[in-house]
Amino acid sequence: MSHTRVFAGPLRYVQGPGALELLGDLVQGYGTRPVVVIDPFVREILGARVEEILCASGLVPEVRTLTGEITAAAADEIAASVRSVGVGVVVGIGGGKALDAGKAVSLRLGVPVVTVPTVASNDSPTSKAVAMYDDQHQMASVDQLVANPHAVVVDTELIATAPAHFLRAGIGDAIAKTYEAAGCAAGTGVTTLGTRPLLIGVAIADACYTALRAHALAGLAACDRHEVTDDLEALVEAVVLLSGMGFENGGLSLAHSLTRGLMRARGAKTAMHGEHVAWATLVQRVAERAPAAEIEELRGFLRDVGLPVTLTELGMSGPSPAEIREIARVTMTAPHLANLGTPVTEDDITAAILTVESA
Repeated sequence: MSHTRVFAGPLRYVQGPGALELLGDLVQGYGTRPVVVIDPFVREILGARVEEILCASGLVPEVRTLTGEITAAAADEIAASVRSVGVGVVVGIGGGKALDAGKAVSLRLGVPVVTVPTVASNDSPTSKAVAMYDDQHQMASVDQLVANPHAVVVDTELIATAPAHFLRAGIGDAIAKTYEAAGCAAGTGVTTLGTRPLLIGVAIADACYTALRAHALAGLAACDRHEVTDDLEALVEAVVLLSGMGFENGGLSLAHSLTRGLMRARGAKTAMHGEHVAWATLVQRVAERAPAAEIEELRGFLRDVGLPVTLTELGMSGPSPAEIREIARVTMTAPHLANLGTPVTEDDITAAILTVESA
């Protein structure tokens, strides 16, 4: 079994302006009683339209609103409220919390999930990972679905109407994937699927990076104008689909390990996940001893996009040596550190952070 490799991805991926209108057709084959898990803000804006779309396909949706954190208790409560209905599928609609809530409820009910992201701030819509938190917004666990979402519906008209800082964070989350997949392939680590990566994982992660570099700036500009363009479409595909399949099949590494330390760091812990990863990508490249010119070029790209490249820009003004050491210490507890060509120590990570901060 040690040589077994696994490929994972969503059963269906649908992207484009007006893609939400296809939701009824996509869930029709899973019975007549879908459960819709949605956050309050999105329900206010889209709830009536979603119910209309599903009812037009002959479905009778049960709509549940996630009002707080995505905790085990919240998921248990939603699942219990619909268990007797004969649910065939769960549809998660909204930002990351609502999508994870939809996944968590589907796991408890033993039925497939469909994700409908209304922002493109990270790549979770395509994956089978479920980020669970406690009431203090501390990560409690990363649960795993039996299979990836049966459909991912990305309506780019919705993405284009959302504030551009969400999409900017999505770029930060995605930019690391080419380096992390390369590190996993070169090292002895495994993907989130628990196996060594397939070649296609690295290829997808590289394609994600290429698309980001080609379309990020023009795609963000289109989002600022609330306009759907070819650049925006390509950027959204990179941030949601390519990044998601790249990390699941290519592997995570030091950049995502560093987010564990940042989640406890003064000031920085309130920054978005993708902002954490953008800064952490620079730290990973320094730790990997990448050429200085390449690191500076990457730093310039992140600045052009508007992503943070220092701890101060992440919200941690004047980080002390002790605070930097603590970020490195907590990072060492992450499971992805084996996914590097050369192992790193707490001292190595501390030194890499200091180098990034002194640039």
